[in-house]
Amino acid sequence: MADLPSRERDERAAEGSRVGALESTVNLLKRARSGDEAARDALVARYLPALRRFAHGRLPPRTRTVFDTDDLVQVSILRALKRLEEFDHQQPGSLLAYLRQIVINRIRDEARRQARLPRHDELSEHLPDPGPCPLERTIGHEALARYEAALATLPPESQEAVMMRLEMDCSYQEIAEALGRPSANAARMLTSRALLQLVKRLRDVQTAS
Repeated sequence: MADLPSRERDERAAEGSRVGALESTVNLLKRARSGDEAARDALVARYLPALRRFAHGRLPPRTRTVFDTDDLVQVSILRALKRLEEFDHQQPGSLLAYLRQIVINRIRDEARRQARLPRHDELSEHLPDPGPCPLERTIGHEALARYEAALATLPPESQEAVMMRLEMDCSYQEIAEALGRPSANAARMLTSRALLQLVKRLRDVQTAS
């Protein structure tokens, strides 16, 4: 899929979205592990928009001259889906969290690589910044660690709803499409319940620490 022309990639992704809209991520993962390209395309279509939104603006300016954000995210997802044995879909955990971490690692790798190259500009704001993510800068390192710990205790679908809403600024319609929910209102209800769960788990984590 990565080697196809852009228009054909988009058409295949759209078709994958239609095919996989009502199929669970677990079933799609099983099919993708067995070499089913339609299942792999459905997973790409399910998560690509949210991860594009997540990665947008996180690439340092100097790095953006070499890599397009959309391309970096798509290549990261495709490479991750070729190494699905690293993701244990039988254990509780969100595939989106797994893919998100791979995208973060790729962005940091590119930032560090660019930082080692000779500089030809004088603007300090163009320096690559592999440091804290925007969420960490907003709530602080310790709060982010508690958030990550609490998030990891939620069911996979709840994890994904929270990340798409809080971290990726997705609309409820986008969440519904990604998670196979019948409507934006159904996604809103799912997300609201997940956020209430997260608040409770955050209190538990804070009490235990």
